[in-house]
Amino acid sequence: RTRGYVTTVLGRRRYLPELNARDPAVRQFAERAATNTPIQGSAADLIKVAMLEVRRRLRAAGLSARVLLQVHDELLLEVPEAELGRTQDAVREAMEQIGDLGVPLRVDVHDGANWTEAH
Repeated sequence: RTRGYVTTVLGRRRYLPELNARDPAVRQFAERAATNTPIQGSAADLIKVAMLEVRRRLRAAGLSARVLLQVHDELLLEVPEAELGRTQDAVREAMEQIGDLGVPLRVDVHDGANWTEAH
């Protein structure tokens, strides 16, 4: 409240001048945003960094897999069957090593011909 912003784990700031609003409804909305932003905003920041790192590692390894879609904390890739194992390893390593958060990030990697099979 005194600084007027909250930060995500990667340091992105969300300014919330409404924290000092006179209107209780406006102030309460800002208070909820101040509570949620460090959690949801940090998750959003981390998946974006993970997407970039996955892409970088796939290219560096000479793999032709492509990130097609991101949904919440999941990435959906199109992967040639011959590259499946190497791609899974690259994706897992990239996503588990995207920051020094003080806690380990564990990543599950699944495969299938479609989203249903992969879950």
